[in-house]
Amino acid sequence: MWKPKIIWPTVWRPILLSSSKKLGRVVLHVLLPRTCYACKKDLPFGQKGPLCTVCEAQIRTPLPLYCLRCGKPLPDGGAHCYQCRGAKATRFKCKIIRSAVVFGPQVRALVHAFKYADRTQLADYLAQQMFERWSDYEPLHEAQLMVPVPLHVKKLKQRGYNQSALLAQALAARLALPEAEDILERIRNTPSQTGFGRQERLENMQGAFACVRPQAVRGKTVLLIDDVATTGATLEGCAQALREAGARRVMAYTLAREV
Repeated sequence: MWKPKIIWPTVWRPILLSSSKKLGRVVLHVLLPRTCYACKKDLPFGQKGPLCTVCEAQIRTPLPLYCLRCGKPLPDGGAHCYQCRGAKATRFKCKIIRSAVVFGPQVRALVHAFKYADRTQLADYLAQQMFERWSDYEPLHEAQLMVPVPLHVKKLKQRGYNQSALLAQALAARLALPEAEDILERIRNTPSQTGFGRQERLENMQGAFACVRPQAVRGKTVLLIDDVATTGATLEGCAQALREAGARRVMAYTLAREV
């Protein structure tokens, strides 16, 4: 028996496909709703970010008053913190450290998921936070090359990725800056810095890094990228290796700053 062939008008096809996909997303949202990384409450349908609006609103940017060298917030004002005051700053190889946001509970939840729970998709959102603050830090605009803080090969194999490298890739794409991940190597598998004081952290990072491509940094201003700055010891260790390799100047930009 002959059956009439139904030909859908071309204009209907994208509408039907779009409706089908939207219905699928609605069903998925009902069955497996996305939750806020910080408060764990269900995110509303259509929410694209990893945080609910309440938690996202609680992310703090650094105070307008901060140390001009290391970026540490200074609630009472002043040009430099105690560690960077006067002639002390001249001994640091990393001349400027800046951060996009404060390492509060909401950011901590994101960073921990990003680093330890294989949530690599967060790199784009976190890099966007850094991009949005970029214009506030004019000295960083002198950077000619972006270099992520490396992981030791053992830790890299264990984790499967370097979170700082993912941040650098996403941020470099937004800023149209060259980025290289094969310049620095972590040659010592240093113990965790957790529980260490400032001086212990600095000593722990002494000689922990090496520049394996000195020709790539010679005479250039290099910008280090990392997830969190605490005392700046890791950044200082990286900067020392870069300066010894001939980098003209080394600065650093991190997603978050502990206060």
